Amino acid sequence: MKYQYDGWELPFFDKAKNFRNYQFLLIKNYIKGDIAEIGPGNGENLRYYKHLAKKIFLYEPTKKSFYKLEKNFKNTNIFIKNNYFKINKKKFDTILYLDVLEHIKNDQIELSLAYKNLKIGGHLIINVPAFSHLFSNFDRDVNHLRRYNKKDIINLCKNLKFEFIEMRYYDSLGYFFSLLSKIFIKKYKKNFKEKIKLWDFLIPLSKFIDITTLNLLGKSLLIIIKK
Repeated sequence: MKYQYDGWELPFFDKAKNFRNYQFLLIKNYIKGDIAEIGPGNGENLRYYKHLAKKIFLYEPTKKSFYKLEKNFKNTNIFIKNNYFKINKKKFDTILYLDVLEHIKNDQIELSLAYKNLKIGGHLIINVPAFSHLFSNFDRDVNHLRRYNKKDIINLCKNLKFEFIEMRYYDSLGYFFSLLSKIFIKKYKKNFKEKIKLWDFLIPLSKFIDITTLNLLGKSLLIIIKK
């Protein structure tokens, strides 16, 4: 996994507590045991799942984020690595890719490697930006190489012996905000903090729309698969 990106947007999204809580609600039942999180950024996700873990391994290739993780989790039982996990005797019950796969050039090789590092019965949890027609200047600026739909994920996993537990689009309002921003807002960074706060404030409404529309649309795509 090799990508260069400074994570300028992470502090804004790290404060999106409503979205984080919504996301965790969707994945919490599949998180347990020895956990590997790939590309954890500032480590914000840990506050939601660390109580479910036996051991936690963080693999962060971005230097800035790696050093911050080392500082923040010094003298804890959280293992922090700046190189990608290897295929070895260590296997994981849960592997997390939360808004990371879209940064990786060869995502198919990435998932194959994750498969080999997952225990039988273990879960791979992936969150990615949804729908290629939403790809915008924001995606380019944060080094997204692509956005995904369900068919893309099925094709990526077709040679792996995964059982799909769930695939769902979610955050309907986020979908429409992203679409409107792409079409009408050229200088999207203007008042970016306030825009993220408004979006996060409306997550409860987005959650309601997701339920009533049977997750037809969403800014994000969540995939949970079992080995």
